[in-house]
Amino acid sequence: MLSWSTLEYGKRLGPQLPNARAAIRWATDYLLKCATATPGKIYVGVGDPNADHRCWERPEDMDTVRSVYSVSPSNPGSDVAGEMAAALAAASLVFRSSDRQYAGLLLRTARKVLQFALQYRGAYSDRLGSSVCPFYCSYSGYKDELLWGAAWLFRATNEVQYYNIIKSLGADDQPDLFSWDNKYSGAHVLLSRVSTQDNYSVLEFGWLFP
Repeated sequence: MLSWSTLEYGKRLGPQLPNARAAIRWATDYLLKCATATPGKIYVGVGDPNADHRCWERPEDMDTVRSVYSVSPSNPGSDVAGEMAAALAAASLVFRSSDRQYAGLLLRTARKVLQFALQYRGAYSDRLGSSVCPFYCSYSGYKDELLWGAAWLFRATNEVQYYNIIKSLGADDQPDLFSWDNKYSGAHVLLSRVSTQDNYSVLEFGWLFP
């Protein structure tokens, strides 16, 4: 969301634009480590959610267990992987004009993470259970995050393969909110803003917006 805001309003940020980029990079550096540290795994969480929600100390004083959770081909997490792909792809657009090498790394990783999400389908909370629930269960399923990730990669690349993924996923679910868990509305808005100067006009998304 910070990347999207920067893309939309970056020209109005003035001297704060470098600070926005720095904040985004702080997060994407972490996501890159999560996505690439171990082949075949994507790290998706740290800590015990129940213990952490009972802890009201400052982070420097916390001594709760720091368990690490991941998704893999045998324990899929299409929702969290699709979300990560969206974040990396969106950030690649932010850095495209200021750091092309970093932008390229973000985009390459986003491609791989979305491919992982599509190839090994399943909701991460179905596998991780009490390690993430009831606080961060995937209540909306994972199709919205796949749509969200594909929409951002489509915007970042304008490649037909992501357009086809979006069409194959469909969007029959009625978008009624936009949150950390439910990405349908965000994906609809993002796709509605496809430029008529691109290879795909907004009118081609009529199937998405009945």
